[in-house]
Amino acid sequence: MRRTRLFFSLCLGLILLFLAGCGQTSVSSNTPSPNAGVPVSLSITDQPPNGVTVLFFQVGLTAASLTPASGSTSVSLLNDNTPIQVDVTQLQAISAFLSAANVPAGTYNNLSLTFANPTLVIFNASDQALASTCALNTVCQLTPSIDNSSTVTFSSAPFPLSVANSAPLGLLIDFHLNNVIQSDLSVNLGVTNGVTVNQLPPFPPFGPPQFGFLSGTVQSVNSSQNQFTLQTLFGRTFTVDVNSSTTYDSFPTSVCAAGAFSCLASGQVVTVQVASVQTDGTLLAAEVSYIQAAAQQVVQGNVIGLNTSNGSTVMTLVLHWCPPGDGNLPFGGMASVTVPNSATFSVDSGSFTIPAGLSFASASDLLVGQEVQVDVAAGSVSSSSNPAHWAPPSVSFTANSVELEPSQITGTVTTINSSASSFTITTFPNFFAPWFNPNWTPTQITVDTTSQTTYPGLSTGSFSGVTDDSVVSGLGWLFATPSGSTPSTMVAKTVLEQPNGFF
Repeated sequence: MRRTRLFFSLCLGLILLFLAGCGQTSVSSNTPSPNAGVPVSLSITDQPPNGVTVLFFQVGLTAASLTPASGSTSVSLLNDNTPIQVDVTQLQAISAFLSAANVPAGTYNNLSLTFANPTLVIFNASDQALASTCALNTVCQLTPSIDNSSTVTFSSAPFPLSVANSAPLGLLIDFHLNNVIQSDLSVNLGVTNGVTVNQLPPFPPFGPPQFGFLSGTVQSVNSSQNQFTLQTLFGRTFTVDVNSSTTYDSFPTSVCAAGAFSCLASGQVVTVQVASVQTDGTLLAAEVSYIQAAAQQVVQGNVIGLNTSNGSTVMTLVLHWCPPGDGNLPFGGMASVTVPNSATFSVDSGSFTIPAGLSFASASDLLVGQEVQVDVAAGSVSSSSNPAHWAPPSVSFTANSVELEPSQITGTVTTINSSASSFTITTFPNFFAPWFNPNWTPTQITVDTTSQTTYPGLSTGSFSGVTDDSVVSGLGWLFATPSGSTPSTMVAKTVLEQPNGFF
């Protein structure tokens, strides 16, 4: 019997944070100018997929605006109206900072969001070809159409919304792909419970607001002002301040041993965890994490397949991060990566301490579902032949080194070991692509926590808040077990509860 229901539940959340009001109009620049209104930031997160494997989902946010109760002119939250491309599959347990804009203080009746150009990479584990383009047991890249309108407007609770001077306020918009994606793989934004909005508490009970992460290339460093400029993969520029609370993570000793602001240099690619949007529109960094040096070819991707060729391990990756401006390594593309015996292996754990007994030292420690960063061997990139259902071209290259990055994995809690501060989750095939095993069964993963693990959104803000049968997302390092007879182990940096249990 044909299965017509597609098991997607990938939810993206836009967090709009209203900081302080001046009653002025908005401006059109990536970084708002001082005294021009209420800085409003947008961040994005998601809840993960279930069933049909979603390996990559990118969508463009082309417009976001608030309609005031008085007057007819809406206030744009995308300052220069430049579309923002978002890879939602990397946002199960974290959020991504999107934009900041100034808006007047006052009352707003609704929020409108416009989306465009969705791109979907799936593994088809259903019982027949999907949309006449994706064969059984095949990884496919699709460009679904948007049914009806590409704009969705929210006018019910929490609207009308009051924005007051110096009163932080946020909104969380959830995009539920289990409802939005239709059986023909089109996207319907207006479907019931497809996109929802809720008010975000200004200060979560266990820590400051989560403003999200922002990755890009350092354009300039101003030591006298303790700030730097960051340009994203899609060309948007932000001014980032640091202070005595800012931490610096993953900078190799070969680059800088100080672990301080002095480590930053033009051309570096870094990730910034945004602590706040300040009244002058600049961002304050909670943490700056090193990704790669200037002009280095480094990619990040999720392992969706492993095999061997001529004595070397070959990883199949879906690329989630590529060098800015490098068209030979396409964002969202599929790559075949040869890992020779000479390749080096490491764990990008930064200041987080990985418990003893877990190994990522050779190709035998690779596992489907891991997120890895690969240093591309010079001159090794080449295009591969493409099936009709795939664009941009897939690529092949050789790895000099492979570094284990935190993966994002979601599942249902099945057992809890309080004495060991660990629990087991049963996953759905969100990143564990079963294309090598059509008779897929759920995967069990043991989640180990440490004193450094954080628990945003859990009722107690600690391990004790993890409960049986709850749905959680873990952000952490995924390790294979030597025997393969026991569940793989994730060392969790973050454990996030999915309060609605959406899968």
